[in-house]
Amino acid sequence: MDPHTTLKGIPPTIDDEYDIIISGGGTSGGVVAGRLAATDPNLRILVLECGPHTLNMLDHVQPGRNSQHLLPETSTMRFHMENGGDALGNRLLVVPTGQCLGGGSATNYTMYNRSFPSDYDDWEEIYNNPGWGFVDLFPLMKKTETYEIKPDDPTHGYEGPIKVGYGGWYQPYAKEYLDMARQYDKERAGTDDDDTNDFKTINKFVVRSSPRSDVAHNFLYNQSDNKNLHIATYVYVNCVIFEGTRAVGVEYQWNQRFLPNADKNNHVVRAKRMVLLSSGTFSSPGILERSGIGSSEVLKKNNIETFVDLPGVGENYQDHNSVFATYVADPEAQTLDPINRNEPEAMAAANEEWEKTRTGPLASNGVDVGIKFRPFPHEAASMGPEYLKRYNEYLANAPDKVPFLMVFMGFHLGNSALVEPQSYFAMVGYHAYPLARGSVHVTSADDASAPVDFKSGFFRRVCSLIYLALKFFYKYTRELARRAPSFRGEYAPLHPTFPTGSKASLSESKEPVPLDAPKLEYNEDDEKALETWIRKTSGTTFHSMGTCAMKPREDGGVVDNKLNVYGTQGLKVAGILFHCPANVSSNTYSVALTIGEKAAAIIAEELGITGF
Repeated sequence: MDPHTTLKGIPPTIDDEYDIIISGGGTSGGVVAGRLAATDPNLRILVLECGPHTLNMLDHVQPGRNSQHLLPETSTMRFHMENGGDALGNRLLVVPTGQCLGGGSATNYTMYNRSFPSDYDDWEEIYNNPGWGFVDLFPLMKKTETYEIKPDDPTHGYEGPIKVGYGGWYQPYAKEYLDMARQYDKERAGTDDDDTNDFKTINKFVVRSSPRSDVAHNFLYNQSDNKNLHIATYVYVNCVIFEGTRAVGVEYQWNQRFLPNADKNNHVVRAKRMVLLSSGTFSSPGILERSGIGSSEVLKKNNIETFVDLPGVGENYQDHNSVFATYVADPEAQTLDPINRNEPEAMAAANEEWEKTRTGPLASNGVDVGIKFRPFPHEAASMGPEYLKRYNEYLANAPDKVPFLMVFMGFHLGNSALVEPQSYFAMVGYHAYPLARGSVHVTSADDASAPVDFKSGFFRRVCSLIYLALKFFYKYTRELARRAPSFRGEYAPLHPTFPTGSKASLSESKEPVPLDAPKLEYNEDDEKALETWIRKTSGTTFHSMGTCAMKPREDGGVVDNKLNVYGTQGLKVAGILFHCPANVSSNTYSVALTIGEKAAAIIAEELGITGF
C-alpha cells in the first residue's frame, strides 16, 4: 500500500490474482476492505481506485479546506453533467462525486447525522430486504463510532474508528444565530439533543485536536503493515470478467489523467472468491453495463452484447434537492471566506493555529448550527393542499421522518472567485424525500472514463410538490437570516429577482430586524419569481444514490439482500448506490458507513470468517 509510487506518476504494481477484488476505494468499499483485512489478515484483498491517494494531505485532513474539492481544477472529484432543459431553467446541472481514496468521506463537509428508524425499516418491509431494518443495522451504526460529544449515550458507540464531535472551532456568530433561532421559533425546542425540531449544534466526523475522521485513514492507511491488503490508485475498472455466470476478475485501464505516460491497454486481474463493485452511484452501473449486465435497450444502443437483461441497472437515481441562499455578513464576523479565498494572512494564521493546537478555522467545516425540521400540521397546510396530502400519506403516520434538514453555513458555498470578496453566511437545506427519479447509463462500450448519460429527474415528476417544499424552506430560513445579528443584507445575485416594489424584496435591507418584526409578504408574482429561481438554482446536495437498487428483480432491483447481482455468482454491489427507492433523511456519510459494515458482515459470513 505505497502511495508514493503513484504520486510520482508510476503505475502501481498489481498481481495476477487476489481473493477479493473491490472496485472503488470510497466510503463503503473502504469499510469492507478494512474490516475484512483486519479480521482475516491472510485474505488477499485488492482495492482499485480511479483517483489519487489522500494520506496526510492537508486538503483532506483539514476540514476547513473542504471547499477546495469543489473547484474546477480539483483532482479529487469527478463532475457529472446534465443539460437540464426547461425543467432546470435551461442550465447545466453539475453533480460532483468523490474520486480519491476515501471517496466522499475524504472530500465532503464532514457533517454527521443518522437517518431515522423508519427509513431503514422501509428498506426491509416495503422493499423486501430481510436483515436491513433498523434493529439489524443499529448495532453496526454504533460499531463504527467513537462518540465524543457526551459519554454513556446508549444510542451511540464509543469504540469505533470514526470519531464524532463538534470540531476544533466554533464560529462565534454561529452561536449568536443559534440563540436567535431558538428565541424566534418558540414552537421548536432548543436543546443539543439529537432530536427532531431542535435548533442544535451540528455533529461532525472531526473532533477537537483531531483531523477529519475519514475511511481512508481509519480503515485502510492504519493497516499499512498488512501486506495482503493492496491498494492501487489511478485505475479505472472497465468491466467484470465471467466464466459462465461466475465473476472471476475484472478488466482495468490506467487513468490517463494522472498517469499520462502509462499504456492504454486493457489489463486483467483475477479474483478467486469474489468481486465487489463499490464505485459509486455514477460508476458502478457503468461497470455492470460494460459487462453486459443491464437493460437490453441501453446495451444495444452502446453496441454491448447482453449477458444479463437487468433493466434496473442505472435507473432509480435519487438525490436530495437543495436550495442555497447566500447573505452578506458583518465584516467583523469570523467566517471561512478568507480561507476559501486562500488569503495569505488568514491562511498563515490558521495554519499556525492548526499546527500548534489542531484548532481554529482549519479545524472546522464552518457548519455549526442546524435543525432536523419536521413541519407541524399547520405548516404543512400552509404549503397547499397538494403538499398536505403528501404529508398525510407519507409523514403523518411516521412521526420520526423529517423531510427537511436546514443548516447555517459560515461562508459562501461555491467558487469564491465568482463573488465579491466579503464575509458571507448561507442558509442551506434540502428536501429528504423527493419523488423525482433519474438515471445514469454508459455512453461507451469500452471507455470507463467516458462521460455518462445522466438524467437527474429533478423537477420532472410531480414537480409542484418539490417547488412547494423548497419555497417554504426559502421563506422560513429567510426570516431567520434577516434576524441574525450578523445579517448585513442579501447577496442579490444569488437570490430571486422579485418585481419592482415587491413587499418580498430585501434589496434595501442592510441591518437585522427585531425578532417580532412582521414576516415578509409574497404575492402571486413573487411566488412565480421564487419558483423560477428555484428551477434555475436548486441542485444537488452531493447525496447521489439508488442506481443499483436493492429490491426484488421483478420490481426493478439489481441486487438482493445479500448484495448479489441478479443472474450472476460471485459478484456483489455495495454502497450508497444501492439505496432502496425509499430515500433517507440524513447526510449520507453515516448511511454509507453502515452499508459498508453490513456488507463486510455479509461477506465475512459467506467466507466463513469468524470473530467479526
